[in-house]
Amino acid sequence: MSISSQVRGIIFDMDNTLLRSSINFQMMKKQVADYLTENDLLPVGFPIQEHTTSTMIEHVKANGIPEESYNEVMNMVVQHELIGMEGAGLESHVSELLNVLMTGYVLVIVTNNSYKAAVHALETTGIHPYFDLIIGREQMNAMKPSPSGYLAAKQHFPQILENEWISIGDSWIDGRASVDAGVPFISYGPNGHLMKEKGITPITHIDSLLKLLDYV
Repeated sequence: MSISSQVRGIIFDMDNTLLRSSINFQMMKKQVADYLTENDLLPVGFPIQEHTTSTMIEHVKANGIPEESYNEVMNMVVQHELIGMEGAGLESHVSELLNVLMTGYVLVIVTNNSYKAAVHALETTGIHPYFDLIIGREQMNAMKPSPSGYLAAKQHFPQILENEWISIGDSWIDGRASVDAGVPFISYGPNGHLMKEKGITPITHIDSLLKLLDYV
């Protein structure tokens, strides 16, 4: 399948798609879940194992988490991000891929990380100049799996038509956000099996970033 005649904009996830960070997502999730549970912000029996940190946070936001508690939770998340971003490297073939794409496509990052942490990591790894827009959680109405960030990207570039976008990411939350925003999704990395469990059907799965070039 090739859709090269259509694609003009590409939306990338960041962690474990472009950057090989060492954010301990499981520890982050446990710390946040423990805090929310201890403060009666999650109900007894809440299916934590079915959620990510971001979906737990969006759940309690929707149910009216106090501002002080929300700030406490987000401080925990920021600390995990900053620690995990120290010494972050690139996934294989990232520079090679971006060098090919940069002249022909609008390139966007949508990440649940804070904007500041994302920019710092992208600058440190040397790939910040390749991107036309970076959307962190502060630029979204809600974090992935909400489509908010993807919709913001589409709104930012109205010259790119609905059917001219594509996205790539490693997690089911990327797939859900992308599909719900009407953007065809390519899954990358070892977590492709989780997509089906979450009811997400990527247009394809790739295990090397350079294979993205077959679809743009």
